[in-house]
Amino acid sequence: MNVSGQLFKLSIFGESHGKSVGVTIDGIPPGIPLKPEDFEKDLGRRKAGAKGTTPRKEADIPNMISGVYQDHTTGAPLTILWENNNIRSKDYSNLLYHPRPGHADFVSRIKYGGFADYNGGGHFSGRMTLCLVAAGVIAKKIIAPIKIEAKILEIGGQTDIDKAVSEAMEKHDSVGGILECRASQMPIGLGEPFFQSIESKISQLVFAIPAIKGVEFGSGFGAAKMSGSEHNDNIIDEHGTTETNHAGGINGGISNGNDLVFRIVVKPTSSVGVTQNTFNFKTGKREDLLIEGRHDSCIALRVPPVLEGVTAIALADLFLLKGS
Repeated sequence: MNVSGQLFKLSIFGESHGKSVGVTIDGIPPGIPLKPEDFEKDLGRRKAGAKGTTPRKEADIPNMISGVYQDHTTGAPLTILWENNNIRSKDYSNLLYHPRPGHADFVSRIKYGGFADYNGGGHFSGRMTLCLVAAGVIAKKIIAPIKIEAKILEIGGQTDIDKAVSEAMEKHDSVGGILECRASQMPIGLGEPFFQSIESKISQLVFAIPAIKGVEFGSGFGAAKMSGSEHNDNIIDEHGTTETNHAGGINGGISNGNDLVFRIVVKPTSSVGVTQNTFNFKTGKREDLLIEGRHDSCIALRVPPVLEGVTAIALADLFLLKGS
């Protein structure tokens, strides 16, 4: 299924090399100011073109075809479309029977009986994250004054990001990375126990981002090496401010007013320029595969605005649930 959310509900559609990709968002409160230029900053941060990213460039101009009137949301479902123009499907012609290792080519071929559009990764492409960023732009308006910022902590195990990316490019290979996301000015009481906890909502959406392989909140896995007295965050005032933030701003699945802090792991891009020996379903043999096309050496470089977007989407849904 391609639908997420309870009250702030979104559905994404399209394929990487199809006519367009898009998102429909239901549950947006009426009267929120919204213009095409509101999307420019975050969509621009996601764009390719920088060192280590794919040479494929798209204009990514949002076309809002419903849900907006006189530059304000109407309360009706809002649909945004983006055209795909800079495509080279011939680069993928050899992947129908010789799927890329690490990518969704094989599983999509089996699951959809060979009918899935595999060009550019089809519906499994990072191109679809455009929809998540755009939905996040609207969600950020709903949750204001909460501020969300994601940053790269390391790439390929190094804090020298440029060096790590350069080394991968020289080898025609790829690298992953670790990002941290922080939401400040958080209210107290956002989230519900168990299934609608902040961790549950954010984690579900984080794993909707292609290439994400892990998430940890607060001190995360480091908590396993701490004692309870070390991990507990001492409360220092009536506002719930704590000396430390090992809990990442969450207790019992509910925001405690401190900064929401979590980190994610982005795996190396699957499509690499190194020859790999993998199974060819047409010949029934293992054969060498050299992947053509335009791909990111480090997809983590373009993830920060996507991570901010899904975080805002999760918080917007919880914000609306709290007020319902």
